[in-house]
Amino acid sequence: MPQQDLLHRFLFEELGVRGLWVSLSDSWQTAQTHQHCADEVQLQLGQALAAVVLLSATIKFKGSMILQAQGEGPLKTLVAQATHDRKIRGLIRNSNTVTPGSLQDMFGEGRLVLTVTSENAQPYQGIVSLQGDNLAAALEVYFTQSEQLSTRIWLFANETQATGLLVQELPSQLSDKADWERIVMLADTVTGQEMLELDCEELLHRLFHEESVRLFDGEPVAFSCSCSRKKIENTLRLLGRPELESVLLERGLIEVNCEFCNQYYRFDKIDVEHLLRGDTSLPNDTQIQH
Repeated sequence: MPQQDLLHRFLFEELGVRGLWVSLSDSWQTAQTHQHCADEVQLQLGQALAAVVLLSATIKFKGSMILQAQGEGPLKTLVAQATHDRKIRGLIRNSNTVTPGSLQDMFGEGRLVLTVTSENAQPYQGIVSLQGDNLAAALEVYFTQSEQLSTRIWLFANETQATGLLVQELPSQLSDKADWERIVMLADTVTGQEMLELDCEELLHRLFHEESVRLFDGEPVAFSCSCSRKKIENTLRLLGRPELESVLLERGLIEVNCEFCNQYYRFDKIDVEHLLRGDTSLPNDTQIQH
């Protein structure tokens, strides 16, 4: 059984190549409980969550990274988010029965968007077309087109585990082409069973036992949703009084349900009047976890 809910960094010290490995267990299973779709579709979310942890660990920032795949096919939306402190959440939406296949089979014509928001920098967004047999292939296209760094990614998921492996040339120390190709060739021998069953140290020994690899301490990963009543209040204020009063007139309540964690927020007439006045504490603080 692999180490659970951990991210490990590793380095080929003599080659100018770095790597990342992640295994999600409790965090992945918690994310699944808040989504309702067929098992084979859910596995796409598991791969996306593993991927966004890996990608967020390739940069230094204080904020969040969002991976979003959108298309016109039966699988409409896939969103995975990771923060700098390894908190993850995600959602997946499909309109019709999804037959597992290539990204084009599932999403149709679509795009892959990576968005980074940071406290100390302007938001960054990279967009590429959604192409390839799987999410790992699409992300490799992203790195080729947007980051211009040689990067390879392997992603696997089942009902209980989601795992990922990434190897990448160091930005300031491009590796020798033969060294890079050898590392990729070795990594390419990995199987889904090995990724899902071996811990990081065992996997690295299996793949790279003839290389000099430095393995760093693991970083814990956990499911956590950043929704809150205060954030919902701020969003409602932006809609303005006429829009809010129109909804109240029609429905009697304003109800908001977080798609990531199924937290339910309810606002009645008194709540809305208080938030429009800018009161910091509302009399009705209803939150229901489904």
